[in-house]
Amino acid sequence: MTEYYNYTTTHDENSFSILIPTWNNLELLKLCIHSIRKNSHFSHEIIVHVNENSDNTKKWLEEEKISHSLNHKNVGVCQAVNASYSLSSCDYVVYLNDDMYVLPDWDVYLWEEISKIGHSYFYLSASLIEPRFTGNLSVSAPFDFGRSPKDFREKELLDSYSDINIPDRFGSTWPPSLMHRKMWNLIGGYSIEYTPGMYSDPDISMKLWFVGVRYFKICGKSRVYHFMSKSTGKVKRNNGRLQFFKKWNISSSTFYKFYLRMGKEFDGILNVPEKTTAYRKALLKDKIKRYFRS
Repeated sequence: MTEYYNYTTTHDENSFSILIPTWNNLELLKLCIHSIRKNSHFSHEIIVHVNENSDNTKKWLEEEKISHSLNHKNVGVCQAVNASYSLSSCDYVVYLNDDMYVLPDWDVYLWEEISKIGHSYFYLSASLIEPRFTGNLSVSAPFDFGRSPKDFREKELLDSYSDINIPDRFGSTWPPSLMHRKMWNLIGGYSIEYTPGMYSDPDISMKLWFVGVRYFKICGKSRVYHFMSKSTGKVKRNNGRLQFFKKWNISSSTFYKFYLRMGKEFDGILNVPEKTTAYRKALLKDKIKRYFRS
């Protein structure tokens, strides 16, 4: 059963409801919230979902008067962000991981993008800066400023992050991500069948695509440092790749490459993919997979 603890906060039209799931990562969570308070231009509504609470995260949140939801066992990311969303009140909702440090004016650049779009059919992300390269072309790496709160070189990061060349890119799907609450309500939030959460990110992008969203942008000027302190190694993973494939009848790789154009420089609204040879081959490959898995 999920418990809810709500503290009244003041915010204005520029505020975001920031949803942060956490699982016994109190020191990372403290640093994440410190960065929001220090480096945001606007005053935001912070809501945390606490999984398990064996490190007294709840006690610290109470002392800080931060609204939070709580499960005494780990319920995964999807239920966590949905629970914290139920305490939110702002028009714009940001999903942020607890191992992220937002950089100065990250919110200003997202707000400027929102104002430019002029409607609610969009999905935006801040740009991630990571200490090691994983092959993800949507991320700027390797730029190592520490991999934990203990070895974090905050001043060095703040002095140099703006020197990194980061273009606007296609492919908003991973946190830190932002959408209008109208869109959250329309698609029903995160799909809990993906619990504990693997491939829930492409799934939410596909749900947005399904209802007509075509503006998926990773904003180059809005920047967040990602410690890459993963909790997924502690859980039994769902087979999210297969779940996505069965649900949408295409692979996540096809969706990323041909629909979201993941990692490509942003140049406007997306369209249904052109029927190129490469796209037809990808669809044929997916069709063969469906045949052998039916």
